[in-house]
Amino acid sequence: MNTDVIERMRNGEHISETAPELLCDEIENTRRHIAELNTGYHTAAEIRAILERIWGQPLDSSVRLFPPFYTAFGKMTTVGKEVFINFGCTFLDQGGITLEDGVFIGPGVKIATEGHPEEPAKRHSLITAPVVIRRNAWIGAGAIILPGVTVGENAIVAAGAVVKKDVADNTIVAGIPAKYIRDIKQD
Repeated sequence: MNTDVIERMRNGEHISETAPELLCDEIENTRRHIAELNTGYHTAAEIRAILERIWGQPLDSSVRLFPPFYTAFGKMTTVGKEVFINFGCTFLDQGGITLEDGVFIGPGVKIATEGHPEEPAKRHSLITAPVVIRRNAWIGAGAIILPGVTVGENAIVAAGAVVKKDVADNTIVAGIPAKYIRDIKQD
């Protein structure tokens, strides 16, 4: 794996269209792991073991994921403890995805840290920006989180929302684009 290109991704630099060739072996390796994950039955421990190979990090035994799951890269995702990821999620993580402790991800959620410039002449390059989902946040079914977004601690993103701006701690957002609805009720 070319760590220079990965470090450039982590720094949010534009990656030229030739850079993906440098990552081709790693992407193919991830595709093999994804195919294994999404085929047949696996115990929770077996799923975690496959995810450890995809994400390149040890996972706490409290992490749960229900396949199918999709990613093309995987090495830019960091997952805390007590994280739950439901069926059918897609993580485009070349810009970096961080799921802090206690995060809930609903079915069909898409997290995208990658995009392309608007200008046609530059469109073959990759622009990345990290997504951070803070402690105990809940991302509802079918929501889409776009590059550069931080979802605050305890926040809720309603089902189907498209989030293109940061979400404050302890708030609920909904809609397309997602907008503030209210603060979360506290006991």
